[in-house]
Amino acid sequence: MAGRFPPTPSVLSIILSTYNAADELERTLWGYSAQTCEEFEVVVADDGSGPGTRDRIEQLGASTGLSISHVRQKDDGFRKCRILNRAIAGARGEYLILSDGDCIPREDFVETHARLARRGHFVSGGRVRLARRVGSRIRKDDVLGGALFEPPWLDERRALIRGRDRRKLTRSPRRAGWLDRLTTTRATWNGHNASAWKTDLQRVNGFDERMTYPVEDRELGERLRNAGIRPIQARHRAVCAHVEHDRPWLDPEAQATNERLRAETRGVPRPLRIFQGFARGRDWTEHGIHKGPRPG
Repeated sequence: MAGRFPPTPSVLSIILSTYNAADELERTLWGYSAQTCEEFEVVVADDGSGPGTRDRIEQLGASTGLSISHVRQKDDGFRKCRILNRAIAGARGEYLILSDGDCIPREDFVETHARLARRGHFVSGGRVRLARRVGSRIRKDDVLGGALFEPPWLDERRALIRGRDRRKLTRSPRRAGWLDRLTTTRATWNGHNASAWKTDLQRVNGFDERMTYPVEDRELGERLRNAGIRPIQARHRAVCAHVEHDRPWLDPEAQATNERLRAETRGVPRPLRIFQGFARGRDWTEHGIHKGPRPG
């Protein structure tokens, strides 16, 4: 059976976005310290947190044995796309897994992303949404021992917000694979859980830094699609847990701007192209890792 599956990436980087959420980041890094795949680096993309985050990262690097790099920019509003682009450019891995600093990975998270990696594709993972009251009740042993992803722990605390998330808790790779094939949810680039080859992210020039929250992640995925990079649905196989929280940075005016930029990326829908000059979506942003037109 040798050669049946393509080889997994040899060097992996995990990129985690964060902003003034040291406790959440600590729980997340516990999760990465318990992974079945141990060969990866962690890059914390910090959108201007105070010194408490830096101190916590240093402590956790020493206590967990994780290889952690801290990439930070000064606090000047929501500039997540900019710091993520810096992290992508500086990451050592040939394959990059992007998530948020408040998304705790199941112990097979990194291994699953690496196993699903295919040239010409990106992986779209899923999350289990937990009630806000549960956050402070998550202990280190709950993460390291995997109880956080087990129905008894979740049921006892009435933690699940959506009952259908229970399907993502399956430990059967076969069942999870079938659920991913049967789901009607479209595979998209999800800021909380997605992965791609670094060269593909560079090919579309990373995130569009004009965009704030929300849909900045979906826009990147649409440029990947326009470049011919196809999604792999893994919402039931690559799983993390996210405790719900407020989103004070949500600005209706910025959201409208983001949706306009996203529409420009998608281009004219195929049924209408016969009337509008066959416009196609764009696969490059001039406001990404590199500023300006595509080189060459």
